[in-house]
Amino acid sequence: MTTPAADRSTPLDTIVGTWPLLLGMGVLMLGAGLQSTLLGVRATLEGFPTTVTGVIMSCYYVGYLFGTMTAPRIVRTVGHIRAFAALAAVSSAAILTQGVFVDPVTWGVMRLLSGLCFAGIYVVAESWLNDRASRATRGRLFAIYMVVLYIGLGTGQFLLIPWDTHTSSPFMVVAVLISLAMVPIVLSAQQAPEVALPRKVRLRDLYRDSPLGVAGVTIAGLISSIIFSMGPVYARLSGLGMTKVAAFMSLSILAGVVMQYPVGRLSDKMDRRAMIAMVSLIATGVAGGIAIFSHLPHPVFLVLTATFSGFALTLYSLSVSHVNDKLESAEMVAASSALLRINGTAAAFGPALIGALMAVFGPRAYFASLASLTGALTLFDLWRSMRRRAVPGQKNPFVNTRPRA
Repeated sequence: MTTPAADRSTPLDTIVGTWPLLLGMGVLMLGAGLQSTLLGVRATLEGFPTTVTGVIMSCYYVGYLFGTMTAPRIVRTVGHIRAFAALAAVSSAAILTQGVFVDPVTWGVMRLLSGLCFAGIYVVAESWLNDRASRATRGRLFAIYMVVLYIGLGTGQFLLIPWDTHTSSPFMVVAVLISLAMVPIVLSAQQAPEVALPRKVRLRDLYRDSPLGVAGVTIAGLISSIIFSMGPVYARLSGLGMTKVAAFMSLSILAGVVMQYPVGRLSDKMDRRAMIAMVSLIATGVAGGIAIFSHLPHPVFLVLTATFSGFALTLYSLSVSHVNDKLESAEMVAASSALLRINGTAAAFGPALIGALMAVFGPRAYFASLASLTGALTLFDLWRSMRRRAVPGQKNPFVNTRPRA
């Protein structure tokens, strides 16, 4: 495979050329991290039933699915910068509306609108990065992008502490952060790239080529949506105060940053299916232990929570990498779009499902359900490994990414 001349650009040059976008996305993720936790916490304070809260949080992922279908067309029509500014403005208005009208119907509609907007923002950011990166720098640039997103999401949790969640003040803070995210991008002197709509790929072909990869992407969508949307609800129902809720969510998110690289490197050196099975098994044991022993000392609980999230949040990257091992280079872009759609569809069901289970069985259902999901993936992995042997030498580099939804 030949390396084009454009691949001679250095990672530093690429990073310098994309700093407005990375800065804008970092600020945006501060607001996004605060927004998701704020809504979960405020819903419990308002006495929303956990089933209703789960449905509200699921609306984000429903909107995200619509966004993945409509956002590329919007970006193609008006361009990256205008699309980013418009979508961020609407998202800012949506969170302000939630702060003014505190009722489930309004929150659900605005949550759906937020999901649609964020899908478009991710389309802008990642197509921009792909345009600026070369084959030699793409992996490192997207790794930096991932770290920026996770640090923003994790740090945003602690913005919950200074503000009274009974008031509209934290909603205003989220709106301010989302609005500020537009500034470096709108003022950037860099020329925005052109974007093309991805071609379609048949899901049944993906499943035929990599059943485990498709199953892993599906389970990862359920798990990530449960952690990000219902984690704060679980923490509040378990009696944790605001500082401990922030610590719980921050550790859950940042653990995913720490584990991505070592797990990815190890998966490049061994059978990817064995790595998925090992990660799933560890996550199952940890989540099951938390569910069974519900009165753990708080430091032990946080360590176990970070361990579970650190492993579980690598499942998407591992699964996408496993799918890519079965594909030709020309098929990867279309396959990536299809996998995102699968992941987003699964994510739409996660919060509503856990909300209903927690309404019946209490907070313990949170980790019990997570253990069930990773346990099911472990069993499916082992079953697939018995049916099909690994193909020696058939492996592409680990895809360091996260569920966009």
